[in-house]
Amino acid sequence: MKKIKIPIEKAVGEQLEHDLTKIDIDGKFKGAFFKKGHIIRKEDIEELKKIGKNYIYKITPSKDEIHEDDFAMSLSPLLAGENISFSNEPSEGKIMFRSDIDGLFKVDKKRLVRLNCIEETSFPTIHNNFPVKKDKVVAAFRTIPLYSKRRVLERAKKIVSEPIISVKAFKIKSANLIITGNEVYQGLIKDRFEDKIRLKLSAFGVDIKKSEIVPDNIAVIQNVFEKFTDEQLVVVTGGSSVDPDDVTKYALKKAGVKFIREGNPIQPANNFTIGYLGDITVCVVPAGALYYKASAFDIFIPRILSKDKITKRDIAEYAEGGLCHFCKVCTYPICPFGKA
Repeated sequence: MKKIKIPIEKAVGEQLEHDLTKIDIDGKFKGAFFKKGHIIRKEDIEELKKIGKNYIYKITPSKDEIHEDDFAMSLSPLLAGENISFSNEPSEGKIMFRSDIDGLFKVDKKRLVRLNCIEETSFPTIHNNFPVKKDKVVAAFRTIPLYSKRRVLERAKKIVSEPIISVKAFKIKSANLIITGNEVYQGLIKDRFEDKIRLKLSAFGVDIKKSEIVPDNIAVIQNVFEKFTDEQLVVVTGGSSVDPDDVTKYALKKAGVKFIREGNPIQPANNFTIGYLGDITVCVVPAGALYYKASAFDIFIPRILSKDKITKRDIAEYAEGGLCHFCKVCTYPICPFGKA
């Protein structure tokens, strides 16, 4: 690479080799103030000085070097998987990636780390398994230097032989709800579960079709559950603790539900349990999910609605980040809870 340093006062008529960034704290602006390819005019000189540019550089790259913009544009189509779109052109050397739909963001973490182990590349993303809305920015790519060796691009391409990021659509659009508990069934206390569960599911566009309050009776719970298997998701709330009279999961097992594991290492809602009956997902939601704004139920529901495969190991791995910070003002899901 050959570089010629030109004082800004003598740079009129020269072409910029890259975007020039302006940071204006008072004006709350940070972005490309002059774009790559801009021909410097006399009236630009003072503005360039204000952003710290007293010189520009006329660069002639060697044949084995590639500009940051070209690097990003070459790699971006390989990074983006299902339901991901990206910028038509870089800004400040960066390509931004957005979700095309409401869904569950997925990232191949092992290959993400491998790509970022190349010292010249930068590809940050949001957390894996994060629920996103359409047009949400989920990742950004750029190279650190202005020019990189072409062999660096080829190395990166080998890592991204398959896309690293994607978004899975939410496939479950309706559910049934069973509320267990003698105290609710007998009218001793008012049911609070239905409104809470409806609110949480409606945030993902899921409608509860049928709901019923039942006593803590194995035969009754089993019977109602078997009538409620006309939806792909059945949420069962109430009796789910260590008490011998909490018979909910036992009744569901008698109905044929296979649980991944009973409970989870997340607090609150250690007793939240996921099971399957064929293609039907069954969630047993403890009272902790009613008391707290965010619990194990909130962590898993986006994955359940997208029919993402959840394994016993997946559940165990939530132990890291699975203890809520119990902040005075809850900002979930924009917080560390449930994220490694």
